[in-house]
Order: sequence, then structure tokens, then C-alpha cells
Amino acid sequence: MWRIGKLFSENAINQKADIFISSDFKYHDYFDADNKIIIVDVGHYESELVTKEIFYELFTKKFTSFAVHLSKIITNPVKFY
Repeated sequence: MWRIGKLFSENAINQKADIFISSDFKYHDYFDADNKIIIVDVGHYESELVTKEIFYELFTKKFTSFAVHLSKIITNPVKFY
């Protein structure tokens, strides 16, 4: 089965990168890296928490007539206990 994390991490390894940061690695992608690169899996929802403000600022400055709304609704389906 084709995995996006594997494709990009292999490319990063081939480019001699030291670290690869993503938000959707699969379990076996860590093994495929085989200590050739540092993998940082931020988490899909967690990465959106950080980037939504960045995109909001970029869109409102670049497209002044474009309506942008930044939602405050929490939609993370994962619950930590």
C-alpha cells in the first residue's frame, strides 16, 4: 500500500535532510526511516492549531476583499485522558 509519509520521507533521506516534520505519519513510516532521519509527527489537529492563525493573517493581508472567518470550534476527534 502506498503511503504519503513513506514517499516524502524517502525523498527527504535522499536529499540528505536531518529531520522530516509532518502531521500524518503512519506507524510503519517510523521503521522505514531506519535511523536515517529524525521524524517529527506533530499530529494533524495539533498542526492546524498552529497554522490556522498564520493562514488567517496571510489571507486577510493578501486578499483584502476576501471574507475570512477563523472558527473557534474544537473538532479534534482524539481525546486524551
